[in-house]
Amino acid sequence: MTENEPDGTNHRFDFSAPLPALADIRSAHLLAIGGSGMSGVARLFLAAGVQVSGSDRNDSPVLDELRAAGADVRVGQTAEGGALVPDDAIVVVSSAIAVDNPELAAVRARGLRVLHRAQALGVLMAGRAALAVAGANGKTTTSAMAVVALRHVGADPSFAMGAPIAGIGANSGVGQGDSFVVEADESDGSFVVYHPQVAIVTSVRDDHLDFYGTSERLQQAYADFADTIRDGGLLVACADDPGAAALAARHRELGRRVLTYGRTADADLRLVDESGTGFDWSATLLPASGGSLPLRLKVPGAHNLQNAAGVALAMSEGFGIPLEQAVAGLDQFTGSARRLEPRGAAGGVRVIDDYAHNPDKLDAAVRAGLGLRDGGRLIVAFQPHLYSRTQHAAAGLAAALSMADVAVVLDVYPAREAPVPGVTGALVADEITGAEVVYAPSLDEALQAVLDRVRPGDLVITAGAGDVTTLGPRLLAALPD
Repeated sequence: MTENEPDGTNHRFDFSAPLPALADIRSAHLLAIGGSGMSGVARLFLAAGVQVSGSDRNDSPVLDELRAAGADVRVGQTAEGGALVPDDAIVVVSSAIAVDNPELAAVRARGLRVLHRAQALGVLMAGRAALAVAGANGKTTTSAMAVVALRHVGADPSFAMGAPIAGIGANSGVGQGDSFVVEADESDGSFVVYHPQVAIVTSVRDDHLDFYGTSERLQQAYADFADTIRDGGLLVACADDPGAAALAARHRELGRRVLTYGRTADADLRLVDESGTGFDWSATLLPASGGSLPLRLKVPGAHNLQNAAGVALAMSEGFGIPLEQAVAGLDQFTGSARRLEPRGAAGGVRVIDDYAHNPDKLDAAVRAGLGLRDGGRLIVAFQPHLYSRTQHAAAGLAAALSMADVAVVLDVYPAREAPVPGVTGALVADEITGAEVVYAPSLDEALQAVLDRVRPGDLVITAGAGDVTTLGPRLLAALPD
């Protein structure tokens, strides 16, 4: 193995190190405190009575809100700013903060303890009735469903996840109850710090191989995550996903408590009689104990019925909430930001935005779009995310896009990666069959490609984890009223 070969080890953080107790933390300083994830951690620390400070590169309304809540927030990340951090503070960063960030370098030089954002959440979750949701697909929606359903039954959880929840308007919050829901991100190995009472694993797929290097290391990471479930806790795994099912079998062989959900005949909570029109979807749940229960959702897609079944099982068997109450709570869920999120309509054209960026997510989004197009055509504008993912998954992404009527493919959104020679969005576009295909590398070119083809009655989905999300509002503005 070469020095730079990915091996699934996060060399910046030791996720096996013991975490400090929340009661021992007097002060917390957060870099990039205005970010959606980090601002949520700041609010949780403030609610716990911890003195919070932080910095960000640019001012924003979020910083104003944090100041109003009692945080000491400044703009700019400099070595001088690092010198102002309290001596007794822990410093919280994410993997997005560069190693050579001058403020980070200054606090490290002072010997202050630096925690990953996930570790900070681990501190805040300790001793709580915690639910952690992991998986290549569906973890944001599944986490959000759990928050809404737990609120419905009066549990009022604290929560931290990747996207704002419809009806709540935030991706993190402080509840009055003892429960805590967290979306457990596997991308950098940090999901092993949470030690939940209950864990849901929606899927185990070959993703983030830029970090893990091999499928075997990725699978081992999920096994390590499952091993962190507290003694007497519960692993809830999707029986329909081969990777999650294999994880469940391994965990069960170790003598630990495991339950499964899905469409397979041996699932502990089965989905049958699925149907859906528009945003109204339903199925029948068959518990292993017998009987049946109707499941109704206000979000589209068979994949969301599957996600809901996992939440119902986790709530009933992991937290002792009657299954009927859990299912009733799921009926209150109306979605999350960038998860088949309606962005508006103009000129008889509807626009939906989705975060889909791997083959399974894109397949689910396109299939849901086919059910929502209501007699018109489905146009998907897709922006590949990461060169490594595009290179590895081009055929799977193209297979999903082939179901659309028109596929407009942008160039790769690089995020944290340097360009790879020969890897562009054309790798995906060239593999698409059955749909009209346009390779439009830039946002401007993609906008024009959609405008040249769209007509009244069509449904447009903008999909991807990058700035393709800005395309929908521009399209709506360019269409006639």
